Formats: sequence, structure tokens, C-alpha cells
Amino acid sequence: MSKAVDLELKRAFTELQQKMLETTHKLKLADVQIDNLKRSMQHAQLTEKEISSLDPGTNTYESVGRMFILTDIPEVCKHLQTKSQACSEKIKTLESNKSYLERSLKDSENNLREMVQQRKEMAQESS
Repeated sequence: MSKAVDLELKRAFTELQQKMLETTHKLKLADVQIDNLKRSMQHAQLTEKEISSLDPGTNTYESVGRMFILTDIPEVCKHLQTKSQACSEKIKTLESNKSYLERSLKDSENNLREMVQQRKEMAQESS
């Protein structure tokens, strides 16, 4: 009977360990995505600031795929603001997902601790 319980604990332990590894990987991925979005948002804001200081009659070009289209300054600024807002919303979504993953990781760690504690108690009882 104790061997069956021991095998069950071992299987549950490996499952929880795998879940922890996956969660840690997802957290690192979310951090990388957040950093990239922050850089993109900062780039859009800096570009908008520089373009806003130009003379209104200045020719500005916006890239579309592999070509550039002549676009007036207010339109370019509007597109940059939209891009910045989209990045900000994605960052909020990723951060909320990241907090969920962190809670999940803590739960997994607590479950592992409980499992180890149960195993110790069972070993002491059988001795």
C-alpha cells in the first residue's frame, strides 16, 4: 500500500514540477514581449515628437510594406499615437496574464511543499 501511495506522490510531484517549468517559461516569454512592446511604444512616441516639430509643409513618408507613401504630418502623428495606444493595451494584457502566471507558480510551489511535507509525515509514521 505504501508503495502505491509513494508512486502516486512521485507522479503528482513530476506533474507539478513540469507545470512549474512551463509557467516559468511563459513568465520569461511575457517579460520579453513586454520589453519589446515598451521599446516599440517609446520609438513611436519619440518619432511623433520629432515629426511634430517639423514645418507643416514638410514632405513626410510613411512606410507601407516595402514602399513609402507621401503622408501629411497630422496623419503620421495619428498613426503613431494609435500604435502607441495599441502597445500600451497589449502591455496591460500581458501584465495581467503575467500576474496570473505568478499566482499559478506560487500555487504550484505551495503544492510541491505540501506534497513533500506529506511524504515526510508518511515516512515518519511508517517508521
